[in-house]
Amino acid sequence: MIDIHGLRKRFGPLQVLDGLDLHIRPGRITAIVGPNASGKTTLIKSILGLATPDAGEIRMAGVPVTGDDRYRARIGYMPQIARFPSNLTAAEVLRMLIDLRGPADGSMDEELADLFEITPQLHKPLGVLSGGTRQKVNAMCAFLFRPDLLILDEPTAGLDPVASGILKDKVLRECADGRTFILTSHIVSELEELADDVAFLLEGRVRFSGPVAALKRATGHEQLERAIARVMLRGMPLEAVAS
Repeated sequence: MIDIHGLRKRFGPLQVLDGLDLHIRPGRITAIVGPNASGKTTLIKSILGLATPDAGEIRMAGVPVTGDDRYRARIGYMPQIARFPSNLTAAEVLRMLIDLRGPADGSMDEELADLFEITPQLHKPLGVLSGGTRQKVNAMCAFLFRPDLLILDEPTAGLDPVASGILKDKVLRECADGRTFILTSHIVSELEELADDVAFLLEGRVRFSGPVAALKRATGHEQLERAIARVMLRGMPLEAVAS
């Protein structure tokens, strides 16, 4: 689905991405993990076209993403914190998005509104809604246009356990239906539950990329949390990267 080769990005004296290589396999959930300042946010922004790399290449389904923004129509993005206009209702925001990029046949995915049971809340100004309700609207926006690729950044932040379970079940169903996911989360149990693959970033490079089971074998730990901690504390040679 996504192939990244030699990606470099510098902000002033800080080298954030340092020749990063990564392959995101289609129809799978890939967790992007790593310590703070490892390059996760810059990598995601580069895929979304919100940051321009200094060097390297990103291809989505074999097509370079630079110079042509039409690929973005195939992506759904759920940021960690969605900043909606506080004076608009959620229904107005959704209608605006539909007017801007909605499919001509009107085939949109509005399932989460029913599953979250928030339809009555959609007609209230976003500024008066709770953080958890705004996060539910955030999730609705990401899935709305049935994208091929969904990038979810800390998707369950602010959600109660019921809503969190609803969203995770939705992710698993959509992945089973062939959609590709990139997921970031500091909740390792969430990654254990959802992720098929994991990419561990350190100092702007990929230190491990492959199935979760392969990371566990490489580190000798059956728990994903301990496997990730093993890489963070002791490091792994680049030669240990799984295919």
